[in-house]
Amino acid sequence: MLKIGGQRVPHKTVLLVLSDSVLIVIGLLLASGLRLYQSGLFSGGFEGMRTVLRFGVVVLVCELSLYYHDLYDFQILKRHSEMFARLLQAFGISCAVLALCYYVHPPLSLGRGIAALAAPTILAFSLGWRLLLDKADALLHRPERVLIVGTGPAGISLTREIISRPELNLKVVGFLDEKGENIGKSLVNPGIIGAVSEVSSIADMQKVDRIVLSLAERRGCTPSQQLLHLKFAGVPVEDAHSCYERISGRILLERLSPSWLILSSGFRKSAFVLACKRVADIIAALFGLVLSAPVMAAVAVAIWLETGSPILFRQTRTGLFGRHFQILKFRSMYQNAEASGPAWAAQDDRRITRVGAFIRKSRLDELPQLFNVLRGDMSLVGPRPEQPHFVGLLQQSIPFYDQRHTVRPGITGWAQIKYQYGASLEESKVKLELDLFYIKHLSTLLDLAIIFETVKVMLLGRGAK
Repeated sequence: MLKIGGQRVPHKTVLLVLSDSVLIVIGLLLASGLRLYQSGLFSGGFEGMRTVLRFGVVVLVCELSLYYHDLYDFQILKRHSEMFARLLQAFGISCAVLALCYYVHPPLSLGRGIAALAAPTILAFSLGWRLLLDKADALLHRPERVLIVGTGPAGISLTREIISRPELNLKVVGFLDEKGENIGKSLVNPGIIGAVSEVSSIADMQKVDRIVLSLAERRGCTPSQQLLHLKFAGVPVEDAHSCYERISGRILLERLSPSWLILSSGFRKSAFVLACKRVADIIAALFGLVLSAPVMAAVAVAIWLETGSPILFRQTRTGLFGRHFQILKFRSMYQNAEASGPAWAAQDDRRITRVGAFIRKSRLDELPQLFNVLRGDMSLVGPRPEQPHFVGLLQQSIPFYDQRHTVRPGITGWAQIKYQYGASLEESKVKLELDLFYIKHLSTLLDLAIIFETVKVMLLGRGAK
């Protein structure tokens, strides 16, 4: 099972990525073969590593374009008209990028004739394969049948997550009630189909592949002997919080006990990993400052022309181990916008300038934080630092909030790419669930995945306020 950090990548997604690569190569082979056959060069047209490199460049550019157009999101694949429009855009941009590559380095080019034949062929293959996948899920394997033992809120949240993500290929067959008094009642869909005391017989009758425990009260309600029998019979048994974490990339706070966090694997921060992370931060920040210098200069001029100085905005934030530091950002609000006190940003916030709206949406306002990274206040990847005023409020309302300060805050992070801007207590709770997942599975691979996804967030302007 492929995972990024601790989150499972659905088999269906992996299949789609691999099959896209194969289909692109087949399309190129067909187009090349037809073109070379017409030219009488077919016998020698595929020799040498140069052809492999040319094909590899096309596959890489096309895969990146498909990814950045959300064409591995199975919710979009169900909206056929939108999927077709995105495919056209993705392959259109791929053609433009490849044309630029060929202009810069002509030996990479496959030739205009091959490109003219390959483009519509690959588009047709990609569209047809996605339509087939949408209509024929059974071609992969039957959905894994999941039984929720108990009616606790964690199990209900897990079921909602499974229903919203068909690519997981999971099917919840029902819930078991702790006392067996509410059989037939609908909790989500499906509802309660039996009592907890009947778990063994119901699991056999429903041909269950996995059992998930979500007992509202475990004391005196856990059918230990039956669960032990099922476990030894080969049926996986796991806690709802662990299952939710694995498929969603969040550590659900609903009824989460400290013992789960204490006994759970992960949360390791070796000195070597932290040292590598810090060295990577310094190198990336230096490169980032050099590469972004023209953009930062343009943003500074735009801010000064609209609202004058100061160009930069400094604000106290809470960082590693709860220490305070001054975060640097390009000013996106009118001067003295928070004179009456700090407030969460909102949609259509009147405090934000026209330039500010643009740089917030494109995340360009965050660029000066590269100086914070060099100073050691922040990392490239980590939980977003919050103002001390809000930290005090959130610590009182959200359990385990202090734990997000056990790593350096970041310019981007798992919560930033997976969720919208946190501008309320409930949204901050969801973002903490994502931050805890990141802290638990802290690794170089997860950081790279977050940076890769951040590029998409910046290009599409998601989550900004």
